[in-house]
Amino acid sequence: MRQIVLDTETTGLNPKLGDRIIEIGCIEILSRTITDSHFHVYVNPEREIDAGASRVHGVTLEDLAAKPKFAAVAREFLDFVRGAELIIHNADFDVEFLDMELGRAGLGRIGGHVSKITDTLIYARELHPGRRNSLDALCERYLIDNSNRTLHGALLDARLLAECYLAMTRGQESLVMELEAPAAAAAAAAGLILDVSKLIVQRASPEELASHEKYLDALEKDARGPGVWRRLASTG
Repeated sequence: MRQIVLDTETTGLNPKLGDRIIEIGCIEILSRTITDSHFHVYVNPEREIDAGASRVHGVTLEDLAAKPKFAAVAREFLDFVRGAELIIHNADFDVEFLDMELGRAGLGRIGGHVSKITDTLIYARELHPGRRNSLDALCERYLIDNSNRTLHGALLDARLLAECYLAMTRGQESLVMELEAPAAAAAAAAGLILDVSKLIVQRASPEELASHEKYLDALEKDARGPGVWRRLASTG
């Protein structure tokens, strides 16, 4: 499936109070590889930018005076993301802004144009409960260089998130590969010839055997029934 990692920058934190999108950055992932295909645009929000927001991303209204309005770039944006899985960190925030902007342009909601939306913040919290899971924290955890991130920027943050996402889901890739090729694995195992003529067998001592039996007794007490080890031993 084609995946698009997306980030936005905005005039403030609340679209219900009139805040608008000022920047959209998208990075494409195909077959777990970050491609050169991307979408990036600055947007004239037609309103002032909060001082706090400007300190975060470094963009002022003067910087955007000559940029297009969202409605002028909306269809190009939708063409880029259409049918893909959107990957967003703290997706509720970006989706609320995108839905507001698309609604203003008469283009529905973002969920109606993509196949699914994945929130990497939720996924990171499941993987690392009780730990910081901001984008900077993920970069540090997965050894991804974010030294250029002195200010937030939609395209740079989308690129960093794409690398974090691939690092976080690396185990899934291995699982998919195993599921996709069971026949090949079975064929390889069937043709494997092991030479056991020089294998050294180290027998357990009486003390080790007694300790093992005590451990099995404790397991069966907890399980309230006979353990697998002893059932296998009795059939051997």
